[in-house]
Amino acid sequence: MAKATELGLDLVEIAPKAKPPVCKIMDFGKYAYEQRKKDKISKKKQHTVVLKEIRMRPKTDTHDLEFKIKHARAFIEQKNKVKFSVQFRGREMAYKDFGYKLLERVKVMMEDVAKVEMDIKSEGRFMNMVMSQK
Repeated sequence: MAKATELGLDLVEIAPKAKPPVCKIMDFGKYAYEQRKKDKISKKKQHTVVLKEIRMRPKTDTHDLEFKIKHARAFIEQKNKVKFSVQFRGREMAYKDFGYKLLERVKVMMEDVAKVEMDIKSEGRFMNMVMSQK
C-alpha cells in the first residue's frame, strides 16, 4: 500500500479469493477506462437475433405466399429468425390440414436458405413453425 502511494498509483486487488490475495499496482482510472472501451467494442460486434413473424391464413393464395416468402428470405439474410404462423378463424378450425399443407409448402420453398428450428406445432388458433439461417 505504501509503495503504491509512493508511486502515485492504486493498489488493485486482482484475485481476492486466492491465498494469499493477489494485488497489482496500477492506475485504476486508466484500467477502468480501457475495460469500458473493450466492452463497448465487443458489444458493437454483437448481433442480436430477432424473431420476425409472418402471419398467414389457411386460404392464402400462391402469389401472396410468394410475396411473404420474399420478405422471409430478406429476414433470413439479415440473420434473423422467422416464425411462420397460420391463423385459423371460426369454421377453419375444422380444417387444420390446410394450414399444415401451407407450412409444408413454405418449408419446401425456404429449404435453400433456411433450416427448420421448430417444426410445425399447433397452439390453439395458430399453427407455428420457426426457421433460421442455415
